[in-house]
Amino acid sequence: MAALARPRDGRMIGGVCAALARRFGTSAGTMRVIFLVSCLLPGPQFLLYLALWLLFPSEKTAATAW
Repeated sequence: MAALARPRDGRMIGGVCAALARRFGTSAGTMRVIFLVSCLLPGPQFLLYLALWLLFPSEKTAATAW
């Protein structure tokens, strides 16, 4: 199981989609498409993205914590 940390490489905006893609074993592009399609549905997807951006540590920070 991969740790939920925003990777240093493969980021576009905040690295949230790249972190989730690494965790679930899919490509970052696929996760980005899933996020964009989910934005067409009603709900707080954008706010959730911002919250995860704040909550997920950067990969450098996560590596030094252990």
